[in-house]
This record gives sequence, C-alpha cells and structure tokens, in this order.
Amino acid sequence: MQPKRNTWQREAVRVELVDAPGFVSAQELHRRLKEGGSTVGLATVYRALAHLAEVGDADSLQSPEGETLFRSCETSAHHHHLVCRRCGETRELAATVVEEWAGRVGAEHGFTEIGHVVDLFGLCPECSAGQGA
Repeated sequence: MQPKRNTWQREAVRVELVDAPGFVSAQELHRRLKEGGSTVGLATVYRALAHLAEVGDADSLQSPEGETLFRSCETSAHHHHLVCRRCGETRELAATVVEEWAGRVGAEHGFTEIGHVVDLFGLCPECSAGQGA
C-alpha cells in the first residue's frame, strides 16, 4: 500500500479528532469541523478517519447502536475501552485479562488463533450520579 498524502483536509480531521472528547462519529466530527468554519466534506471525513484507524492513529469501535465511532489513540499497544454511554468518557483498559479469557474459552471449544473485539459500555461515575451530559 502506498502512503497517502497528508492533505490539509486529513490534517484538519486529525486535529479535530484529537480535540474531540472521547469517541465520536464521522457525522459528529464533520459537524464540529463545519461549526469551526471548515469546508471539509463528509465523505472526506469518512476517508480520513478510516485512514487514521488503518495506520493506528485512531481507535475505532462499534457503539451498541451499531455506529462506528473514532477517537485519537492514546497508546499503540493492544487495549480495550470502557465507554460511558451517556457522555462518552472513555478509559483505556489493559488487554491481559481479556486475552487470557479469550484464549481459555477458545481452547475449551477446540478453537485456535483466537481474535476478538471487546469494548465495554456503561455509565461513568458522574453520569451514574446524574451529573453527566
């Protein structure tokens, strides 16, 4: 795969993603860019986010509603997320416990080369106390 040019549009998406609180959809990021006066199109936002996720500069996950959400990576190491369903507060979780569990469950059923996607959704302490967004 050839490296992609770093266009001003891709850079605008990257900067806005870094500034966004927690995980955001492409539509939300596009709205934020437009509110800031940017002319970047929605299709360009989708392509830029896909590229950032592909090269490891963004995390992506599926929300419980099935929407793909993105955020700027804090670490390049394999990890999982604990995400507040209400305000989007996100905590990165070490992968070790999930890795051990996935390997054990796979082995119990005779499976090998186990892969997985695990993200946890709930309410953060502030939202649980009724203070969140």
